[in-house]
Amino acid sequence: MARLDPHSWNDTTQPETERLTWRAKVDFATRTLEAEAELTFRLPGAGSLDLDTRDLAIASVSTSDGKPLEFMVAAPDPILGARLRVILPEATAGIRIRYRTAPGASALQWLTPAQTAGGEHPYLFSQCQAIHARSVVPLQDTPRIRIRYRAELTVPVRLRALMAAAFVGREERGAVAVERWEMPQPIPPYLFAFAVGDLVSRDLGARSRVWAEPAVVERAAWEFATVDAMLHTAEELFGPYPWERFDLLTMPPSFPYGGMENPRLTFLTPTLLAGDRSLVNVVAHELAHSWTGNLVSNASAEHFWLNEGFTVFAERRIVEALGGVGGGGDSDGEEVALQAAIGRRDLDRDLEQFRDRPDLTRLRTHLEGIDPDEAFSRVPYEKGYLFLRTLEESVGRAAFSAFLRRYIDAFRFQTLTSEEFAAWLAKELPEAVAQVDVAAWIDGPGIPAGAPAPRSARLDAIARLDGRLPDDATARAWTPTEWQLFLESLARPSPQETCRALDQRFQLTASGNHEVLVAWLVVAAESGYAPALPRIEEVLASVGRMKYLKPLYTALAKAPSTRDLARRCFARCRDGYHPIAQQVIEAVLQQHHA
Repeated sequence: MARLDPHSWNDTTQPETERLTWRAKVDFATRTLEAEAELTFRLPGAGSLDLDTRDLAIASVSTSDGKPLEFMVAAPDPILGARLRVILPEATAGIRIRYRTAPGASALQWLTPAQTAGGEHPYLFSQCQAIHARSVVPLQDTPRIRIRYRAELTVPVRLRALMAAAFVGREERGAVAVERWEMPQPIPPYLFAFAVGDLVSRDLGARSRVWAEPAVVERAAWEFATVDAMLHTAEELFGPYPWERFDLLTMPPSFPYGGMENPRLTFLTPTLLAGDRSLVNVVAHELAHSWTGNLVSNASAEHFWLNEGFTVFAERRIVEALGGVGGGGDSDGEEVALQAAIGRRDLDRDLEQFRDRPDLTRLRTHLEGIDPDEAFSRVPYEKGYLFLRTLEESVGRAAFSAFLRRYIDAFRFQTLTSEEFAAWLAKELPEAVAQVDVAAWIDGPGIPAGAPAPRSARLDAIARLDGRLPDDATARAWTPTEWQLFLESLARPSPQETCRALDQRFQLTASGNHEVLVAWLVVAAESGYAPALPRIEEVLASVGRMKYLKPLYTALAKAPSTRDLARRCFARCRDGYHPIAQQVIEAVLQQHHA
């Protein structure tokens, strides 16, 4: 008996699921799914089968041909959820489970019409990473066990269902519609994804389209118009795109992440709709996941850097090859250097946050008894990126690019651990291992000495300001990335005169670019600049992206003068946040006694 993933009840001696057949009826009135999941095993088995569930009401379990099976639902673990144990007769090829999800399922957010752009219809979406698929489907919720699936969603006829899968067909039956989908490639369960709402689409290219609510779709189509070129560029770098389509779904504002790389249907925050295509590097990141993360996956959350470090590396290669995020001819890599500089600042901030928990600053973490959402940080992203950049610098770009292509080909549709990566690296790129302390990067805390540092003339120009305000001509020429770097370089707290001058000269409080806006609002909150507080409240009430919520709530909660405001904002806005974001902000307020 062995449990290789600390976040799953899966036992390696038991049958593994090969295919899921899922049928669910969406009930907006009760905020539940009435569902049936049929699990087909790779090989027939017998004895105990342990599945992951969270807040599921299990009605029955039977064999695939309908014979009732004995099952037991254990008391829930606060992190893992409840183990569903099914007793299998000899040579059982599969099982069928009838169940209902909970109104507060951790993977699901149910939005009222008032919480949508159109204001007329409700909306539902899923977010299963890292271990939330178990609140939607009883299954072996570990990336170690990749599954194919067929799905059937019954929804109100006036709405459209989308899945991160290949569309099979839609059948209207009076007041409801049945939509069918199939995922022919095996995926980790955290990539199981769907959305239901008033949704329409616009084609972006032969293999891509954008979906959104009608009030948003034209803006989204303009913002993401370069996706087809991005897809071709990525293929030149990493090989043929393996998922047939790269469609995008622009989510409601409450979506907790910048993007989620669900294959065939990437979910994106509407905060990317800046009106200038300046934030499409997030799309490059999610596209890069098509190879690094979706095609080659970490075996568990303990090896999350294998997904995210590789993807940050690949994202920045795509952006560089495109000539900057907007395709503006940035051939010398200036934009990538600026993004890497922001990444390093985010990393340093998280390293400081975990100064009392240095184990969480390793790439290969040990997360027994730790919720992956609690351990989430920029460490696997940016430290992983720096590790790969260190390897690249040791052997040169050409050799490392060839290595990366071999790596993707060798492990396609597979999962691996940090140890397995290190062994493969030693075999395939021994000249890098001879120069780089691989163990210090993977298993050591913090950042090893000599990590690559971004170099850029534009970065140097910001550093030379040393906190002084730029002149108008310089500021007009800055990209949003440069504005972020400048704002993050300011003293905390900054003098009121500095805050006032910045706001009056550059209208930062009115900025429509959320990266610039939130960077400014954090400075304002930490400096006690009162004129920005109404805008902070407005952002907290209208955006659910954790990248913005966490620093804003932290800035408010740290200061005694605004601590009560943080409490009031969360009390007012909480129900509009995704359950994952609710958990994160509750932890922030608790940490600062708000």
